[in-house]
Amino acid sequence: MPGFHKLLLAAAALLFAVTFHAPAMAQETESDYWFETDNLNPGLPPAPDGIDRETPRSSLESFLNTAREDNWDAAIHILDLSDLPLADQRANAEDLARDFLNLLERKIVIDWYGVPDRPDGLDSRLSSDRAMAGKPQKSILLWFVEVGGRPVPIRINRIKALGEEPVWVISKQTVDHLPALGATYGPSKLEQMMPEPLRQPAFWGLRWWEVVGFPLGILITAFSGWLTYKLMSKGYNRNRRIAPESLLVATRGPIVLLVMTVVLSLISNNLFIFSGRIETVISPLTVMGIVVAVLWLVVNAADAILSRLVTFDGAELSAIGEGQEQRRSVATKVSAVRRFMLVVIAVVGVGVVLNEASVMQSLGISLLASAGTLTLLVAFAGRNILSNIMASLQISLNQSARIGDRITYKGHVCSVERIHFTFVQLRVWTGRRLIVPVSDFVDEPFENWTMQDHLTTFEVVLRLSHRADITPLRKKYHELLDEKGVPDNDDRSCLVTDHDMFGQTVLFLVPSEDPNTGWTFSCEMREALLREARKLDSEAEPLFPDSRPIEEAPDASGTMQRG
Repeated sequence: MPGFHKLLLAAAALLFAVTFHAPAMAQETESDYWFETDNLNPGLPPAPDGIDRETPRSSLESFLNTAREDNWDAAIHILDLSDLPLADQRANAEDLARDFLNLLERKIVIDWYGVPDRPDGLDSRLSSDRAMAGKPQKSILLWFVEVGGRPVPIRINRIKALGEEPVWVISKQTVDHLPALGATYGPSKLEQMMPEPLRQPAFWGLRWWEVVGFPLGILITAFSGWLTYKLMSKGYNRNRRIAPESLLVATRGPIVLLVMTVVLSLISNNLFIFSGRIETVISPLTVMGIVVAVLWLVVNAADAILSRLVTFDGAELSAIGEGQEQRRSVATKVSAVRRFMLVVIAVVGVGVVLNEASVMQSLGISLLASAGTLTLLVAFAGRNILSNIMASLQISLNQSARIGDRITYKGHVCSVERIHFTFVQLRVWTGRRLIVPVSDFVDEPFENWTMQDHLTTFEVVLRLSHRADITPLRKKYHELLDEKGVPDNDDRSCLVTDHDMFGQTVLFLVPSEDPNTGWTFSCEMREALLREARKLDSEAEPLFPDSRPIEEAPDASGTMQRG
């Protein structure tokens, strides 16, 4: 019996909760479907039957169809004029509708796939992990338009007046900004002066004046760049010797790009107000052009100044002398700082472009970025580049290889010319350039002849006969070193290091204070010692071993075995 009482109390509590909470739930659900108002556009006559405001897409389509047919009496009913005084709604409605039409045709590219064709505005394309997945919408963002340096959202809302069915209309906040938007993006004075045939539709949503004006604007932009280039090249053409360190030459390219970008922006914003199809491309291009030009200008100007203060010439830095160690270290560290600043500048530039370029909305990049997909794609594609950049900074910081250092890498005698972002440029002694990815360079061991002590000892190995007397060659070896001014110390040595059935191996150590010329000096020593050995070989006992195969004793079968 007590259990029955508990069950009865639980059922009563559940019934009480459902009874009193259901109206609140119903009220909350209805408010999620629309905005409520007493009257929608009471200053306008009743809406004609020819417009369909049931869904967001049908409302936009009805506005475009009626406005392009100059049926403004119907088009004005797609706007929410609630913020206008009752007496001004009919008087100002047509001008506001014209401003909105100009905005749609000149600045906004509607993503029709993203505009729902459902009364509740539910977007069935959203994945289940999105916040608005499976939920109705009562306000939909169409685009952002900049006015006075501030972004203005263009929205369409679902409004329900008392006693009427809910309809989709352009939000009253957007309508409030239409006069300013119309003044900014409406027809220019030049367009208004054009004959009527040029203002008629042509193809791809363009007018005939745009078909002519867009190529003309590109030609004007290109001419401005060419003229700027010629003006800035006058001094350079008179004296090309100053080119590597000239600020004029360093800033010429960025300034040309900046002038072209500014001219294109002035043409598209003042001379020709192009439609949204063209403006969607020009607007981000001008933003990217200005960002790239400014960053390029900073980098080139810094390089020109640094080239006057610090030399990066590998041949000059590889010389041995007082202060050269510090010069190599400074050049390598400055190069590392430059690469680090380039990375920072590139990141800042990309951030500015992504923040300013509204083309992201039309290309769907914002969706990728919000989901983290773009970050993953960039990280996967650039993992090798990033590892090379970090490796190049590692080399520059630990000073294992500096610009101008003499090294041997995989059997190549070379000097370090430049340490770039992703590769190390080595100059082989023959004059050829060896390009090595930085990640491979740091993974492979190499000899640095210039690091710490400049004294480098090279080896000259001769193969001589067992009967050869080494004393004359040792004497000649010391004479050659004395002629070159090499100090007589423990670095000199002439040793028999090995022998076998063919003869003996003699090692001559050739010390050199200059790693840049030491290898060549060792080659000259080898040539001189061989010349002396040939002379001794022809005069007395043979010095060189007999290269003929030596016959060995016969085996058990009586067959002679040859070595």
